Amino acid sequence: MQSSDRHAADSGSDAEFTRFVAARWRALTHTAYLLTGDFHEAEDLVQTTLARVYPHWRRLRPDDAEHYVRRALVNTNRSRHRRRRIAHLLLPSLPDTRPAPGDGAGVGSVEGYDALARLLAELPERQRAVVVLRYCEDLSAEEVAGILGCSVGTVKSQASRALVKLRGRAALALHYSPSRPAEAR
Repeated sequence: MQSSDRHAADSGSDAEFTRFVAARWRALTHTAYLLTGDFHEAEDLVQTTLARVYPHWRRLRPDDAEHYVRRALVNTNRSRHRRRRIAHLLLPSLPDTRPAPGDGAGVGSVEGYDALARLLAELPERQRAVVVLRYCEDLSAEEVAGILGCSVGTVKSQASRALVKLRGRAALALHYSPSRPAEAR
């Protein structure tokens, strides 16, 4: 392949990558927000993931691109989570991870996403990834298993355990909500 032909092929894959990012940015950021619980960290996670995916973009088939990027997003979050856990242990207090009001973190109320992100943050990393991909991204158990590199049975058991924890936490939060009158509790 001549240099001019290689450049033309590169610019074609660059254009495809740019179109993919433009079309999927909001959805990827939404998924990352649910994985991280922080809008700014979510944007950083998506950017880091896309930077890691870009060198491999030419080798991807268009049908596999979405699956590949989602898997890379989850794996990048795992790596980030391991590094952040050490940083959190070294800080005297955890930084405020709530999104700023009106930050455009997605459709719906900021309070709703904040509550969901806080509940998800209490789950172990693997369970959180399963819940986000399975229920928030509406993927099948088989698709989630493919993204996470595990069996369908593992996805189902992790989802079941996570839902039990989330239901318990949600019921507890509802019961002790400061916005509810004392006599309603």
